[in-house]
Amino acid sequence: MSLASVSRMEARLLLPTYERQPILFVRGRGVYLWDSNGKRYLDFLSGIGVNALGHNHPAVQATIRRQAGRLIHISNLFFHEYQAELAQQLTEISGLDRAFFCNSGTEAWEGALKLARAFAQTKNRNGSKPNPKTRVLAMDNSFHGRTFGALATTGQLKYRAPFVPLMPGVTFVRFNDLDDLQRRFDASVCAVCIETIQGEGGICPVNREFLDLASRLTKKSGALLVLDEIQCGLGRTGRHFAYQHYGVLPDVVTVAKPLACGLPLGAILTTERVAGCMHPGMHGTTFGGGPLACAVAIEFLRQEKKLLKHVRTLGEYFRAALEALDKKHKSILDVRGAGLMLAVELDSSELAKAVTKQLLQEGIIINRTHETVLRFLPPYVILQKHVDQVVKALDRALHKNADSTQKNEHKGKTTSARRKEIHAHA
Repeated sequence: MSLASVSRMEARLLLPTYERQPILFVRGRGVYLWDSNGKRYLDFLSGIGVNALGHNHPAVQATIRRQAGRLIHISNLFFHEYQAELAQQLTEISGLDRAFFCNSGTEAWEGALKLARAFAQTKNRNGSKPNPKTRVLAMDNSFHGRTFGALATTGQLKYRAPFVPLMPGVTFVRFNDLDDLQRRFDASVCAVCIETIQGEGGICPVNREFLDLASRLTKKSGALLVLDEIQCGLGRTGRHFAYQHYGVLPDVVTVAKPLACGLPLGAILTTERVAGCMHPGMHGTTFGGGPLACAVAIEFLRQEKKLLKHVRTLGEYFRAALEALDKKHKSILDVRGAGLMLAVELDSSELAKAVTKQLLQEGIIINRTHETVLRFLPPYVILQKHVDQVVKALDRALHKNADSTQKNEHKGKTTSARRKEIHAHA
């Protein structure tokens, strides 16, 4: 089918939820995609972090072929051979004890919120009085998904506003503001919810001091520290989990995007102490943790372990190259991120849009998030030559488009005021 015919059919048949780029992709291999006209693209978005091993990785292909010929789905009323093995691998690398498998990141987050409320009811009974420990502290500028609980804890009004009223009991804290966290935390809080690196919010890492405070407050009060690593986890930062850069162990962590290399799979990881609040019938899923997705996830983890050092090395090289561009271009406000989860913030949304469009025309896929932020989530298998290609193209695009778009006169690159504005925007 042609791009035109597919576009016409979608316009007639699908809910209008996406503003798609006018490109029809038909195949991929490694770090490249090809469209229906045969044009090749260097993929530095990897399906928003999903295709972490690139496209059509041979080990993943072999696993899919082998398992599809044996068993694709079995009800969670019965055993299959892969859930326990996958749980063992994930708990070993995370430092946590138990896993629950679902279909997506937003489902994992919903389950994590249920865990927090259930744990509070189990551990904080107060005779016949209602349990007072129900509040959830979430972060401004965060994004946790599209379902109602995930939306309720998403600190960006544009996502929440069309669907109010949402789940009650959520209070938002200014991201990385220690005083605000201390002020809003009390004995009624059952969970503090944090993206270790905010993805849709513009690749904004949590500060070490803020995460340490959240950990101390929750440990002291019996609340849970719940970390969303759906985008930043599973090797993206050069460690298995982004929280491992901080020396903090959460009570609950959620993962998804790269876990099954494009097949739907998410997971909740938690401690033995927290897992004890659940019993059969309290939570479940029809499709989550099926044999095909779990078999692929086991293979992904085998490959991920081999690539961690490479991710750290290429991430450092890529960031240094972006910081060199920062010194050349006044339109760059900030370079931030970790590993192969990096961002360049520009001084106008028009410029960010123009740069993203020009790179796409040149056959390089990135995307723009939070209006002014260029987001880079390349596959873990990229090489230095691919980084060089992207940086050179970005340099050209900034030179070409900066003068034709409105620029911010007050650059304020790394001032605390500017960073606070970035993190507090919702």
